[in-house]
Amino acid sequence: MNTATKTAMTGLLAAAIQTGAAAQAATTAPLAPVTPITIEGNTITTPDGVQIYYKDWGPKNGPVVTFSHGWPLSSDSWESQMIFLASQGYRVVAHDRRGHGRSSQPWEGNDMDHYADDLAAVINALDLKDVTLVGFSTGGGEVARYIGRHGTSRVKKAVLVSSVPPLMLKTADNPGGLPIEVFDGIRKAALENRSQLYLDIASGPFFGFNRPGATPNQGLIQAFWAQGMQGGHKNTYDSIAAFSATDFRGDLKKFDIPTLVIHGDDDQVVPIDAAGRASAAQIKGAKLIVYQGAPHGLTDTHKDRLNQDLLDFLRN
Repeated sequence: MNTATKTAMTGLLAAAIQTGAAAQAATTAPLAPVTPITIEGNTITTPDGVQIYYKDWGPKNGPVVTFSHGWPLSSDSWESQMIFLASQGYRVVAHDRRGHGRSSQPWEGNDMDHYADDLAAVINALDLKDVTLVGFSTGGGEVARYIGRHGTSRVKKAVLVSSVPPLMLKTADNPGGLPIEVFDGIRKAALENRSQLYLDIASGPFFGFNRPGATPNQGLIQAFWAQGMQGGHKNTYDSIAAFSATDFRGDLKKFDIPTLVIHGDDDQVVPIDAAGRASAAQIKGAKLIVYQGAPHGLTDTHKDRLNQDLLDFLRN
């Protein structure tokens, strides 16, 4: 990416910082529970033929926690939380979203409804019950849409971490959202050179490494890049629309289980006022924990605190 393009991209992300977060309407009509076709090794094949890779760590008789990852990452992004909770006796399950990580890369179906149905396929295939659903960023949208489409019969609690609900796109009834030009710019950068785009995001706003005095961590930057590049080009491209143009307000109204919302107040990717605080206000009885000065990628930058907050929420 040349200097001019990189400057434009930086300006685009800066616009996102200033404006807020939000989204477009999507189907939330409940469907029948998704029944997987096959389970082979660590792969579940969904009814539409998509192979979903998953991890299943910890004691099989432990309380169950599932993890839904962010864009453009994979289940590897949850490894710090998973190894910690598994060591505390929890059964932790995380899958690679369709088109991401080690899952297959379908040309169609890269939308939040299919993401939610894939999560349902994993939960039903493994016959998981009394599950605590944990979602980060785009994964928080996946959790919300799962509850909107499949209900909470298998769900005990939910956690939204740096998550995209309720909305991300500016619309007539959501004036605080981000203009479509922001996401069009990200799409343009992805088509021009997605490798550089992922490096720019990880080196800058995602972990807060663009803040004065911050010391970029090359391990985190390279891990973000590697996970992103493992995903399919078309899939990660389509997912930009999925996380930015999906309206989760109807889904949040269907939350009827204890819910924890965690968000950093220096989140430059999904700003807290339009996302974390708004979601907590719309989910009945939700508890909001604000991490002062934390960036979007707090699952890594604030992992010890997050691990403890998750454990406390699970135990109470």
